[in-house]
Amino acid sequence: MANTRSAKKRIKQNEKRRLRNRALRSAIRSAVKTARTAVTGKAPKAAEEVHAAVRELDRAVSRGVIHRNTAARKKSSLARSLAR
Repeated sequence: MANTRSAKKRIKQNEKRRLRNRALRSAIRSAVKTARTAVTGKAPKAAEEVHAAVRELDRAVSRGVIHRNTAARKKSSLARSLAR
């Protein structure tokens, strides 16, 4: 167990961030999955769903939740599937 004040504070900060990151990662996964199903199902709002997923990915990158190359890869994949 931590025995300094700064270490105890660090533990609390890390836990808060872990929970926040987990929630954001879940939102990203949901948005990407929704966009993917909309594109494969030829839904009329597929472009909007892809746009929403791209926004979620960009937001996560800016907050440091996921790596920028991971987001770029996912965005590229969605754009390619939308173009087909």
